[in-house]
Amino acid sequence: MQDTNTTGHVITPELLRRYDVPGPRYTSYPTADRFVEAFGEADYVQALVQRRSGAAAMALPLSLYVHVPFCESLCYYCACNKIITKHHERGEAYLRYLSREIDLHTAQLGVGQNLSQLHLGGGSPTFLSDAELRELMAMLRRSFNLAPGGEYSIEIDPRTVDEARLAVLAELGFNRLSFGVQDFDPAVQKAVHRIQPAEQVFALVEAARRLDFESVNVDLIYGLPQQTPESFDRTLAQVVQLRPDRIALYAYAHLPERFKPQRRILAAELPHPAAKLAMLASALSVFPEGGYVYVGMDHFALPGDALAVAKRQGRLHRNFQGYSTQPDCDLIGLGVSAIGRVGATYSQNAKTLEEYYDALDQGRLPVVRGLALSRDDLVRRAVIMAIMCQGQLQFESIELAYLIDFRSYFAAELETLRGLQDQGLVELGEASLQVTPMGWFFVRAVAMVFDRYLQADRTRARFSKII
Repeated sequence: MQDTNTTGHVITPELLRRYDVPGPRYTSYPTADRFVEAFGEADYVQALVQRRSGAAAMALPLSLYVHVPFCESLCYYCACNKIITKHHERGEAYLRYLSREIDLHTAQLGVGQNLSQLHLGGGSPTFLSDAELRELMAMLRRSFNLAPGGEYSIEIDPRTVDEARLAVLAELGFNRLSFGVQDFDPAVQKAVHRIQPAEQVFALVEAARRLDFESVNVDLIYGLPQQTPESFDRTLAQVVQLRPDRIALYAYAHLPERFKPQRRILAAELPHPAAKLAMLASALSVFPEGGYVYVGMDHFALPGDALAVAKRQGRLHRNFQGYSTQPDCDLIGLGVSAIGRVGATYSQNAKTLEEYYDALDQGRLPVVRGLALSRDDLVRRAVIMAIMCQGQLQFESIELAYLIDFRSYFAAELETLRGLQDQGLVELGEASLQVTPMGWFFVRAVAMVFDRYLQADRTRARFSKII
């Protein structure tokens, strides 16, 4: 398969096999598996207090993530924190606790901080009724200021909405939608217990366009049971016809020992590694030929989409929700299992409803683990995020920001990168590192070179494959 950026490089099956290995997605560095229980509520409160007392930090907008864990039915591939239930009254109780958590935050931060980004994820946020979504957005607007021009997105289970519900979401201020499609093939949908006809998704995307949503994203997964290169080619063609503004393409990671729902997937029905790589190769060819820009890692966007524009202009950022056009900023995570970042700290809420509710009943923020970043963490985070977002790194910028000699500090890493340079993934200069157009397809492998935690251990099986 030829690289669509016409660089002359060829992405060969051998190269794809070489990098068919587990690795982090780097929505943060250090990654969430490095969080420790020694970091708790008191540490998080201190980070919030420091933000409020810092004039510069207060001027920066916030990003907000709200986790809604409920789903009506189980998707067998799912590795998210979710609760399967048809009892919709549980959403009402959950909102009451979210309100308490919001109040505990505003007690530390004050009311009216600017939000430039809001994302509702799950689970299925559309499990909540229209009235409950109205209540949630009213709670957020009472406590925060949703700034004009911000990104306000929500994940959509196509089986739970119609055009009238999409109109409510537009009325509430959401300007971006993300549809969970995964695959259009009926046999694959049956194998993963997620039946949603293609016609239903096409109708919803058309409705979203009529309602003037700024961007529509579609999630796809390759490597699912019953998938074949031929069946996935048909899905790819349908997605190009659907023409969403953005496409997120993920590799399925079969880890039944960690995620119980995956035990319902028959291993014999999973595609062989060669077939899985063929699916990826097809996607890397079909989407650019269909007019999509490869943004990075497993994301594609139409040239006029804000994400593609940010990529061209070097304004791309990355947080726990993935790539973002919004400036690097603190992230508040609300809800069970939600992850946040404030200052030089990461934090995560309790992963079960019982623990989450219990903490809030006691008037405590439900943080159960996290991490205070070391100086080395901060240096490496800056390097990894520059690679993941801009695809280039000027050594002097790191030297000036962190008062180090880059070539000395990262001598071992630079030596490793010479091998990646020989494979055509990077270009190393005396004072810079540049990811090649072909290297963008393997950008996680480039970033992994600078991950001190991966250097210290080899237990990478906890991660998804990097391609």
